[in-house]
Amino acid sequence: MTVALPRRGQGLLSRNRGLPRWLRPNVPWTITLTYLSLVLFLPLAGMLLKAAGVGPAAFWETATSPLALSTYRMSFGIAAAASLINGVFGLLIAWALIRSRFPGQRLLDALIDLPFALPTAVAGLALSFVYGSEGWLGGPIQRLTGLEVSFTPLGVAVAMVFISLPFVVRTVEPVLRALEREQEEASWCLGASSAQTFFRVVLPQLTPAILAGIAQGFSRAVGEYGSVVMISSNVPFKDLITPTLIVQMIEEYDIEAATVIGSVMLIFSLVSLVVINALQVWGQRYQGGDSSG
Repeated sequence: MTVALPRRGQGLLSRNRGLPRWLRPNVPWTITLTYLSLVLFLPLAGMLLKAAGVGPAAFWETATSPLALSTYRMSFGIAAAASLINGVFGLLIAWALIRSRFPGQRLLDALIDLPFALPTAVAGLALSFVYGSEGWLGGPIQRLTGLEVSFTPLGVAVAMVFISLPFVVRTVEPVLRALEREQEEASWCLGASSAQTFFRVVLPQLTPAILAGIAQGFSRAVGEYGSVVMISSNVPFKDLITPTLIVQMIEEYDIEAATVIGSVMLIFSLVSLVVINALQVWGQRYQGGDSSG
């Protein structure tokens, strides 16, 4: 009597069948995990481990130093203001692109994505030419109002507005395009004005997309370096932002301090990612609830 022994591959296959589907190894999964580990997970884990190596006391002292706190306030505060400004004007631009027809509309639509493709150093150079004390806009603004844009926190805000504008526009556009015009027409038939229709019918449906775009733009603005460094004075306690502080620490060979500040920014980025995903999920459920109702 002969007993058939299971082949090695068959035994491995049977063991894999007992695992959840997402844990079963396959070629795409293996390639994805390997690639992400090499370019994403391992570098970030290495930075966190190096930051943890300085010790809790030294980490806290560096992360909460007066200079670091001033850069946090500058980066987060100005990024929040820039993202809120883009929340308003990004909605207006998306509305014009979707609901209006005018000459050069396709060209304008293409130019909205320019901050995505333009090198940040080039963007900063262009902004410094326009908003400098002798620039096309910076000179008249300074003569009329006394406000200096370039090499001030206002210049940092201009740079952050520039690089984060497309996020709100591109997030709101598909939602606005998908809205049914019948809802607005029904509101008008019931006697509502255009303003009432916008604020009570249209805006609530656009709010999740607007918030998601603002959050994405905020995260992008906080981490901006190339364009800001060209239009700000980079003076501590004046307009120095956190990414520039990290570069200055590296240039001074203070790698441990730069790693600690970088880890703080990494933690913030992870929190921002969670918030953005939560806003997107909320928006999908909101729209799904409206469509089902």
